[in-house]
Amino acid sequence: MLTTSDKTAGFSPEDGDRIAILRGHAEHLAPVLTAGFADSFDRFGGAKLVLLGEATHGTCEFYRGRAAITRRLIEKHGFNIVTLEADWPDVARIDRYVRHRAPEPSREEIFRRFPEWMWRNEEFREFVDWLREYNEALPDTRRVELRGLDVYSLGASIDAVLRYLDRVDADAAARARDRYGCLTPWQQEPAGYGTAAISGDANCEREAVDQLRELLQHRLEYSAKDGESFFDAAQNARIVRAAEEYYRTIYRGSVASWNLRDRHMFETLRRLMEARGPDARAIVWAHNSHIGNAAATAMGWEGEFNIGELARTAFGNDVIAIGFGTDRGKVAAASSWDYPMRIMNVLPARNDSYEALFRQTNVPCSLTDWSAAQRQELRDALSVSKLERAIGVVYRPDTELMSHYFKAVMSEQFDAFVWFEETAAITPLGSRLTSPQTYPQGL
Repeated sequence: MLTTSDKTAGFSPEDGDRIAILRGHAEHLAPVLTAGFADSFDRFGGAKLVLLGEATHGTCEFYRGRAAITRRLIEKHGFNIVTLEADWPDVARIDRYVRHRAPEPSREEIFRRFPEWMWRNEEFREFVDWLREYNEALPDTRRVELRGLDVYSLGASIDAVLRYLDRVDADAAARARDRYGCLTPWQQEPAGYGTAAISGDANCEREAVDQLRELLQHRLEYSAKDGESFFDAAQNARIVRAAEEYYRTIYRGSVASWNLRDRHMFETLRRLMEARGPDARAIVWAHNSHIGNAAATAMGWEGEFNIGELARTAFGNDVIAIGFGTDRGKVAAASSWDYPMRIMNVLPARNDSYEALFRQTNVPCSLTDWSAAQRQELRDALSVSKLERAIGVVYRPDTELMSHYFKAVMSEQFDAFVWFEETAAITPLGSRLTSPQTYPQGL
């Protein structure tokens, strides 16, 4: 058996002390697929907003862990909105399925934009089926919503606005087609709009703003006919406005485009909570880089903010941010943007990282919580700037330090951390369609 000194060999004395403190506070969790896994998260049931992260976009345990925690918060604590780092129109179709509403016609399969495996996977599908079953016994007004927060759906959002106006106001639909005609050449390849904008060959800002403004001017009239449909159309018009600006600024600097995207996601979240009313309780599924307080990371030190920082400012102590991490295993990812998905090996974490400290606890699956006032020793142990790993849809092991590590102060970044020492890749769905006819096409 390894002694304590053996376990911390190769680490500084200060890190050895941190490992000992982490080992003392790491709460063993049951396996993620067992009923008891999520019991320990009841302590967060009093929050209005729980942010659940992930250190990669392709790890099975992160999806199943978030699903289990979300089920617990819904069943035992009344949470009624689940939001995803995903496009609004795609998730709107899943939302109609889980809330037992009639499907909306669409020309496209959902989640077909790269990286399609991020939501077209067995783990997410299992949660969707559970949520539909849970909602079935509830009245419509109490059913749990499933919503997308992201900004990338330029073409699908334009189509959604036009379909809505075709139903409620033919003259307004004609004006919208005229305005959105400015963006039509780039509906399928919106990145091309950014190239045209930066070269001075295109600028559709005024048209996108004017269309959103006109739609909102008819809020009372349209809402009286169908408030839910108007809310969806207005959100899609906001996405067109935000996407136009996002693609116009993306080539001018990563900070500006990142901030625009995360502000849009946060404003969407806040709008959903306001629409739900005073009893709104929301959960966010997004990457650690979006849900952890950016001000405690190299991102924030370089001028970026994120959902977690904005949520903390707006909701204060009613927010709980929970990061997720792993040491090694497998991940579904691509070697470059728009490349095919592969199952890739995740390298063991560097010894100068936070992940290495959690690995040295020798607890294979744990919750470490420093949100309580009496956990000052733990907060102090995590109040040092160390490397932390972030794998998105692209993973480049050969340049991992440069491509995937950043500095962070974990005690200020999250309120708690879920640790899986070794993880497996998600299971992509491919094109199999085995669900009932009411299930959204392609998931």
